Amino acid sequence: MEEESGNAVAETVQAAAEVAADTIQTVTKGVTSETASLLHLDDIKKYFTFKQVSHIVMGLIAIVIFYIAYRIIKKILKQHLSKVAKPHTVLIVNKTFSYTFRILIVMYVLNLFGINLSAIWGAAGVAGLAIGFAAQTSVSNIISGMFVVGEKALKLGDHISVSGDAGIVDSIGLLSVKIHTFDNQMVRIPNSSIINGTLINYSHFDVRRVVMEVGVSYDSDVDKVLEALQQVPSMCPTVISDPAPKIYYDTFGASSLNMKVCVWCKNADFIATKNDVFKAIVKVSRETPFEIPYTKLDVKIVNGEQNAAPSGTTAVAPSEAVGAPSEAAQIDS
Repeated sequence: MEEESGNAVAETVQAAAEVAADTIQTVTKGVTSETASLLHLDDIKKYFTFKQVSHIVMGLIAIVIFYIAYRIIKKILKQHLSKVAKPHTVLIVNKTFSYTFRILIVMYVLNLFGINLSAIWGAAGVAGLAIGFAAQTSVSNIISGMFVVGEKALKLGDHISVSGDAGIVDSIGLLSVKIHTFDNQMVRIPNSSIINGTLINYSHFDVRRVVMEVGVSYDSDVDKVLEALQQVPSMCPTVISDPAPKIYYDTFGASSLNMKVCVWCKNADFIATKNDVFKAIVKVSRETPFEIPYTKLDVKIVNGEQNAAPSGTTAVAPSEAVGAPSEAAQIDS
C-alpha cells in the first residue's frame, strides 16, 4: 500500500515537472518570437547575407580610401592656393571643399544601404522651404558672405570699421566676419551688416594720410605761421614725399584761424607719424613763436564770511565792483 502511494506521488511530481518544462518552453518561444518581431531580427538576418556583408565591407574600405584622397587633395590644394591667392580666399575654398566632400560621403553611404535618394531629395525640398522661411537671416548672411568674398573688400589682417565696430580681421566665414578690437575683444559682424552698411577698410591701400588741425591766434603773422608749419613734414622721419604734404588755412574759427597739416605715411607707421607730427607742431610753435589759442575762464572767489545767498543766486561781496574781483584765477580748459 505504501509502495503504491509512493509511486503515485512520484508520478504526480513527474507530471508536474513535465507541465512546468512545457510551460517554460512555451514562454521562452513566445518571448523569443516577440523579441525577434520587435527588433526585426528576421529582416536583419535576411539583409545581412554574405553578399550584403561583403558589399558593406567594400563600401567602408571605399570610404576610407576616399577620406585619404580627400586629405591629400585638400593639402595640395591649400599649398597651391596659398601661393597664388589671398588667405581669406584659401579659407573659403577649403571650407567649400570640406562641405562638398561630407555631402558626397553621406549620399554614398545612403546609397550603399539601398536608400532611395529621390524620396530624400523631395523631402529635403519641402524641409528646405520651411527652413528657409525660419532662417531668413542666416540665408541672407550666407548670400552676403558670397558678395563679401567676391568683392575682395577685406582680407585677413585688415583694420576695418563697420557701424562703429573697429578692429583687425581674424576670420571671414559664410555667416560672419570676426575681428578683435584694439582692447582685445572679439566682435562678430554679420555679413549682411557689411553689405548693407558702410565698411571702412583702413588697410586697403599701402599709404594713409594723417590730418592734424591747428588753431592759431588772429593776431599771428599768417605768412610766418604758414612758413613755420611747412617745416613739420621734414621733422618727421616716417612721412613720405609722394603724395606731397599739404599745409593750408582751412576756416575762420570762433577764436582762431584753423589750419590743417596733411602728410602721408605707410599704414604700419600711422601712429608713429601722428605722434611725430604732433610733437613737431608744438616744437615749431614754441620756436617761431606763434600762439595756439585755448579757452580761458575767469573764476571769481566770493568772500566766505558773507551770508549765504538765496537759492538760485550767486553770492557776491558788496565791496567788490563788477569786473574787479578781489582775487582772480585763470583756468585752462
